[in-house]
Amino acid sequence: MLAQVTLSIKQIHELLLNVATVRPVFIWGPPGVGKSSLVEQFAASLGLECVALLGSQLAPEDLIGIPKIEGAVSRFYPPSMIVREREFVLFIDELNIASLEIQKAFYSLILDKRIGEYRLPAGSIIIGAGNRAHDAALAKQMPSALVNRMVHVHLKASHREWLDWAQAQGVHAWVVDYIRSRPSQLSAEVPPAKEEPFSTPRSWHAVSDALHAFGDDIAPDHLDALLFGCLTRDHAVGFKAFLKQIRNQFSVHRILKGEESWPSAAEDRDLTYFLTQSLRDMLVKELPERENQLGRDSRELAQSAKAALKSLARIDGELAQLVLTENDAGDRVPDWFVLEIAKELPRLLQQKARDEPK
Repeated sequence: MLAQVTLSIKQIHELLLNVATVRPVFIWGPPGVGKSSLVEQFAASLGLECVALLGSQLAPEDLIGIPKIEGAVSRFYPPSMIVREREFVLFIDELNIASLEIQKAFYSLILDKRIGEYRLPAGSIIIGAGNRAHDAALAKQMPSALVNRMVHVHLKASHREWLDWAQAQGVHAWVVDYIRSRPSQLSAEVPPAKEEPFSTPRSWHAVSDALHAFGDDIAPDHLDALLFGCLTRDHAVGFKAFLKQIRNQFSVHRILKGEESWPSAAEDRDLTYFLTQSLRDMLVKELPERENQLGRDSRELAQSAKAALKSLARIDGELAQLVLTENDAGDRVPDWFVLEIAKELPRLLQQKARDEPK
């Protein structure tokens, strides 16, 4: 299902409070974005038990139950996993992966809160969730009658909400600091190639757990295996450079102040690349859209950035030009800054080419 509107976890929580209590809701989102934990937190906020079923692992009898003869008739007895004496939240995860027979069995449950002769206690809430078809997650197209029985919302990852949660949950400081500096890397689109790791809030949490277990002196080989086994490749490379920056105490702020130079060794190019990206993100965030809006601080930042880019161009012209391109979120530095620095970079690159040994 295509997303017309996407909402953050907090926004969907508020929507559930007002909608899920009167109509079944289906939450769409990519793997690892936090659908399951969202429903569990919602149930806890209401003081209700959350009973989770995994649609992909259910058989029809798991819902309908099995028949038992009582005199001249038979009655279906529902399984104990969904029978409760008081209201609860029934969470049906991966509903759109379930077999067609299972999806049909959900019709009366979702519409009438009933399975056979068993009715859910009054006040019970039904919430479904699943991945989107283009997430390469084996999702199937749900019957239109089932789609029409639910309110559909689409969950997006919010780095601000995740950072608040991560700090409260004790997520490793390296991970928190990295996502704070590169928020667009909290999640990535599911890669078209199968069996390829990609970044999600869940995978960053896995990195954090492993870093806590290994300790800050994690061996390089183990670090590589962890990062490239959990994250999108570019994000893994960026995080490695971030750690090198921490361990070698490099800082964009000190480079801008002229207190240290750009790393120039060939083996430090990944670090220089990360510092360049950090400078770009800083300029995108701090510089105004129009030059006539410059204040004292932003004017000083622009001047320092120009000087830093000139010195970077003498080391690596390709990285210097990277600052003028779009970042991961599709944003770029203001046009007036691009025009000013673009006037000088070609000359610096030509000079660098002349100075290089033949």
